[in-house]
Amino acid sequence: MVAISGAGRTAARACEGVAPIPDTAHPFRFEPGLIMSANHLCEDSGVFRAATHFFSRTGEGHVFDPTESALSRWGNDSLNGPAVVGLAARALEAAYGMAGFLPTRLTADLFKAAHRVPTEVRTRLVRDGRRIRNAECDILQDGTVVARATMVAYRMSAPPPGAEWSVQESFTPPDGVSGPAYVIGSDGSGWSDAGTAHQNTARKRVYHRSIDVVDGERPSPFVRTVVAAEATSLVTNMGTRGIGYINGDLTVALCRLPDGDFIGVQADSHWCADGISVGAATLFDEAGPYGTAMVTAIANPAAQIDFGKPDPRPQFGA
Repeated sequence: MVAISGAGRTAARACEGVAPIPDTAHPFRFEPGLIMSANHLCEDSGVFRAATHFFSRTGEGHVFDPTESALSRWGNDSLNGPAVVGLAARALEAAYGMAGFLPTRLTADLFKAAHRVPTEVRTRLVRDGRRIRNAECDILQDGTVVARATMVAYRMSAPPPGAEWSVQESFTPPDGVSGPAYVIGSDGSGWSDAGTAHQNTARKRVYHRSIDVVDGERPSPFVRTVVAAEATSLVTNMGTRGIGYINGDLTVALCRLPDGDFIGVQADSHWCADGISVGAATLFDEAGPYGTAMVTAIANPAAQIDFGKPDPRPQFGA
């Protein structure tokens, strides 16, 4: 990938309690072999040193048990966004993915807070067209729909003749990252796993490799993308006092599936007025940009997430 432009970047070692260190020869370098810890960084990360999956199987078909890794900082018993949208994406792709079709768009509406109780998925095919397929998934808890996702799949083909306009975007990930990771960067502050380092008004980005959505099942490229794309809320809504907007949806639009396990999410725009915000980000893989994510969010100051304050969730690892 092409390096992100900008001065004043610093590097950081990916280990709790280790401050960023300058490295003029290798911007964004991390000490190899260390795995990021996000339990104090992202309100919806779900990625910890000892975490492996968001949900466990119950043996009842389409019912799953949320794990501690699925918890959110929005509430002691609330599930995080990546876990919920990841479960929906997994169900839709498993039920209605088809060779020759690309899952081009997923839109998830988060109707109400999901909790750490048995969680059911129900899917249905809305339209089975020759070139376009549409499907829906409901996420239910105690018989109530807490979220609904729609997937649109397009048949892949040769592009039309001619050339089109496009934006030149670039993203340079931190070096030496391996295993499940959730690292955040911002202009002027470099990369680190400490949320407090990025409570500013600078442009932000996340570098992410997801844990499993369901125990023992590596997420597909599509599911990995959806899980990572939920970081759009963080990179667009995080400010000087943390995160005070909570997103009620997520839209992910792709022109192809990603190469590799790691995905970059870089903020593109953030517009807000009257307690409502709209944020958009570009998604990157090893080859470059391949999609766009967008969230809308509503002000939630009563549960403002300030990363300088203690995280009430269980801590994983030392």
